[in-house]
Amino acid sequence: MRDSKPLRPFFIIWSGQALSLVGSAAVQFALVWWLTKETGSATILATASLVGFLPQVLLGPFAGVLVDRWSRRWTMFLADGLIALATLLLAYLFWIEAIEIWHIFALMFVRSLGGAFQSPAMQASTSLMVPREHLTRIQGINQMLEGSLGIIGAPLGALLLATLPMQGILAVDVVTALFAIIPLLFIVVPQPEKSAEEIATGQKTPYWTQMRQGLAYVWAWPGILLLMLLAMLVNFVLTPIIALLPLLVSDYFGGGAWEFGAMQSTFGIGIIVGGITLGAWGGFKRRIYTSLVGLVGLGVGISLIGLAPANLFWLAIVGGFVGGSMIAMVNGPVRAIMQIAVAPDMQGRVMSLISSLATAMTPLGLMLAGPLADQFGERPLFIAAGITTMLVGASGFFIPALLTVEDGRSSTTEKESPAISEEIQPEPETISA
Repeated sequence: MRDSKPLRPFFIIWSGQALSLVGSAAVQFALVWWLTKETGSATILATASLVGFLPQVLLGPFAGVLVDRWSRRWTMFLADGLIALATLLLAYLFWIEAIEIWHIFALMFVRSLGGAFQSPAMQASTSLMVPREHLTRIQGINQMLEGSLGIIGAPLGALLLATLPMQGILAVDVVTALFAIIPLLFIVVPQPEKSAEEIATGQKTPYWTQMRQGLAYVWAWPGILLLMLLAMLVNFVLTPIIALLPLLVSDYFGGGAWEFGAMQSTFGIGIIVGGITLGAWGGFKRRIYTSLVGLVGLGVGISLIGLAPANLFWLAIVGGFVGGSMIAMVNGPVRAIMQIAVAPDMQGRVMSLISSLATAMTPLGLMLAGPLADQFGERPLFIAAGITTMLVGASGFFIPALLTVEDGRSSTTEKESPAISEEIQPEPETISA
C-alpha cells in the first residue's frame, strides 16, 4: 500500500532541494543588488523581474504536459542541472571580467525556465511519495521553508557580497545545487500508472492530445475551475499592494529602510509560524475549509495594515504577521488538494496551468495599482484588497462545487462529458497522493 511507504526517500530529495533554494535565494539577491549598483536603472530592474517570471507564465502549461510525459525524476535532474550549468557559465564570465547585462538576464531566464519544469515535477512527485494523510503537513513544512527564504535570502546574499566576489557567490549556488541533483541519481521517484489507451496501444499519447486532455480535464471539473479562478483573483488583488508596501511605509507611516525591513521580516516570520502550525495541526479534515478560513484571516491582516493609524506602525506590523501566517494556511492545503484530488498522471498539467494563470495576474494587477495609488494613495488599496480577500474567502463557504473539490471529479460531471471520459479515466476514490 502506498500509505505504508517510508518518508525517508522523499525527505532526502526535499532536503537537497531546500538547500539548493537557499543558495538560489542568496544569489538572486546578489544579482539584483549587482544590477542596482552597476546600472541604477529602474528599467533594468523591471526588465529583470519580467524575465524572471514570464517563462513560467508563458511556457508553464506546455511544460506541464512534458512533466506528465517524462520521468519526473529525470525532469528534476535535468532542470536543476541546466540551472547549475548556466550559473557556472555566468561565474566564469564574471571571473574573466567579460560580464554583460544581458548575461544576467539570460541566467534569470534559464532559472525561470528550469523552474517551470522543476516545481511541478517536484509537486507531482510528492503526491506519489507521501501518504495522503501527511500531505497537508508536508505543505506546511514547504510554507515554512518559503517563509524562511524570505527572511534569510537577503542577509545571506549581503553577507556573501561582503566576503566573496560575484563568481564566488555563484559558485556557492552551484555547490548547493549539487545537493539537489545528486540524490536524484540514487533515489527512485514513482511514476503514475499508464492510461488505458497507452496500455492498449503500447504507445505514448501524442503531445497535443495530452495538452487537450489536460485542458478538458480542468474544464469539466467545476471545483478545480473555481479554485483556479480564486487563485487568479487573489493574486490580482494582493500582489500589487505588496509591491506598494515600501511607499506605504515611507509616505504614510514616515518610516525608512529599517521599518520596511521590519515589515518584510514580519511577513516572513508569519509564514514560518503559519507553516509550523499547519505542519503540526494538519488543518481541518476538509482541507478547503482551512484555505478559506486562511483567506479570511489574510484579508484581516492586509486590512489591518491599511487601517493602522500613522502613529501606530506596530499595528501594521501585527497585520503583516497575521497576513503572513495566513498565507501558509491558504497555500498549503490548496497544494495538498491538488495532490490528492487530481489524478497523478494529470498533476503536472493541472498544477502548471493554475500556477501560470495565477502568476499572469501579477502584471495586470500592477498596471492598475500604480495609477490607482497615484490617484487615491496606497492606504485605500490595502483596505480594499483586504476586504475583497475576506469576501472571497467567506463566499467560498457557500459554493458546493468548491467545498467538495477534494472529493475528486463527480460521476455526474463525467456522465455529462462522455467524450472526455473516454480519453481520461477518472481517478478512483482510493487514489492517494
